[in-house]
Amino acid sequence: MYSIETKSLSKSFGDLKAVNDISFTVQEGEIFGFLGPNGAGKSTTMMILTTLLKPTSGQALVSGYDVRANPKEVRQRIGYVQQETTVDEYLTGRENLILQARLNHIPKDEIDKNIDEVLDLIELSDKQNEAVVTYSGGMRKRLDIAGGLLHRPKVLFLDEPTVGLDIQTRRKIWEYIKKIHTEFDMTIFLTTHYMEEADQLCDRIGIIDSGKIQVIDSPENMKSAMGKEVISLVIENGEAQTKFIEELEKIQLVNKINHDNEKITIFASKGTEVIPKIFQISSDLKIKINTISLTSPTLDDVFISYTGHEIRDEGGFNRKKEHAKMKRLRA
Repeated sequence: MYSIETKSLSKSFGDLKAVNDISFTVQEGEIFGFLGPNGAGKSTTMMILTTLLKPTSGQALVSGYDVRANPKEVRQRIGYVQQETTVDEYLTGRENLILQARLNHIPKDEIDKNIDEVLDLIELSDKQNEAVVTYSGGMRKRLDIAGGLLHRPKVLFLDEPTVGLDIQTRRKIWEYIKKIHTEFDMTIFLTTHYMEEADQLCDRIGIIDSGKIQVIDSPENMKSAMGKEVISLVIENGEAQTKFIEELEKIQLVNKINHDNEKITIFASKGTEVIPKIFQISSDLKIKINTISLTSPTLDDVFISYTGHEIRDEGGFNRKKEHAKMKRLRA
């Protein structure tokens, strides 16, 4: 049985199709990621899977239960950590978890034991009796994740788990996610627009853009499919540019070419053999090459290859907005 399965899932808001006929499966015990820019449909899909939104059409199953027909059964089996922190900064860490335990209807005789275990797992036991207002952004996120683990879910949903955090803190959160995955042997479904995060954490990735899944595979397979090397060059735009790209496509070792005005990205099997051919073609057509580089393929290259554009990073932590949101939550 799959932990998650969707069939032709769609969600529309008026004329906008936020999720457009997507089908995918997530194996039990897998870390599966949705990689895409803001507005791609990642969070909308997650809200459907966590029963917070009803799909316009199609079907979604979580732990074998239909999210539309059996929402209560789904909720009993999942943990959900939102993109924005939901902890109350005026309560202590432990008080936040007690509140979360009661909201999840955890039996009273299990609450203390479960809280102690997750606090130890995320290494916040020594800070549990301090007010969350004194916590760093990374500590708050760890406390948020702990709240999603209290009732021992079969599937943990993490929506942009490190958005707005600095790279050092982000990497620390990755360590905790890996630790949680190992300790609890649970399925984790996460969304992210950070390439490195998807590469570091996920067994498989679905690249989603404009509501549609472009490709699903492991990070390694995605990068390997592009070719062993990436040649990036910037040329001076001229009349022969179209002919230049046509000739490049004829090179036997070239797998794929993306181009955006003067910038050209070539995915090749043997870059060192392709580069002399590029210079020969540019010389014949009198095309001036301003810069050229040879690198290994990254998920950035994969994303551009499937979507035609770079991913946009619009994340950020805004303390003033966060404080205002906390006041609303308390109310």
